[in-house]
Amino acid sequence: MRVDRRWLARAGATIFALALLYPFTALFARIGPWQWGEDVRGPALSSVRVSLLLTAGAMVIIVAIGTPMAAYIARCGTRERLLWQAVLLVPILLPPLALGILLTLAFGSYGTVGVWLEHFGIVMTNSAPAFIATQVYVGIGYYVLGAVAAFDAVPLMLQEQAALLGLAPRKVFLRVTLPLARLGLAVALSITWVRAIGEFGAVVVTAYYPSGMPVQLWINLQSFGLPAVMPLLVVFLAAALPLPWLVHVLAQRRRHV
Repeated sequence: MRVDRRWLARAGATIFALALLYPFTALFARIGPWQWGEDVRGPALSSVRVSLLLTAGAMVIIVAIGTPMAAYIARCGTRERLLWQAVLLVPILLPPLALGILLTLAFGSYGTVGVWLEHFGIVMTNSAPAFIATQVYVGIGYYVLGAVAAFDAVPLMLQEQAALLGLAPRKVFLRVTLPLARLGLAVALSITWVRAIGEFGAVVVTAYYPSGMPVQLWINLQSFGLPAVMPLLVVFLAAALPLPWLVHVLAQRRRHV
């Protein structure tokens, strides 16, 4: 009996998807009662506040700096664009621990900038500014490269027509380019969000305190074991995954409408 190739391919894709999602079954693993006593709950809830508030602050900085930079790169010539993209890839490709050490040395008491900041009362190790700065360095490359792709997807003809109708370059960007690129920018931001909020390697060096969720998960694992990890892990997944997943689904849906 001849098997329909489409069904065979679909079965293979289903097996692939099930294998990809299989690790989530660990949420139901038999590891004993989950621990949520005061010694676990207090630091865990504090880490949730730290991650959500400080990551949100980092996203504001990334968008404020990264969007104009992406708009500039999108209009550059090929050689200059390659140069800027190479620069943006550096923090992306650096091992997280190496990035954390470099940031600590550069912005801590060992570096000129760090000494200057401390003169004004801004401490860049184990502090909220250190946490935010680390997430900015971790995430901005992802956002700018994604934003460049979003701006590239806006038809040049529409922007030129708007300019011919008398709109100034700034108004063309605000009224034409930015609205048409908004879904791509949202996807770039959502990816940056999940990358920053999930960062452990660099943050554990620069800002062990105040502890965000990834660092607190590690502390709970080392101090109390897996039963103390699971409640915070569920919160962590709920904070990190829905935004990029939803934005991606909406972007794909809008593209095919």
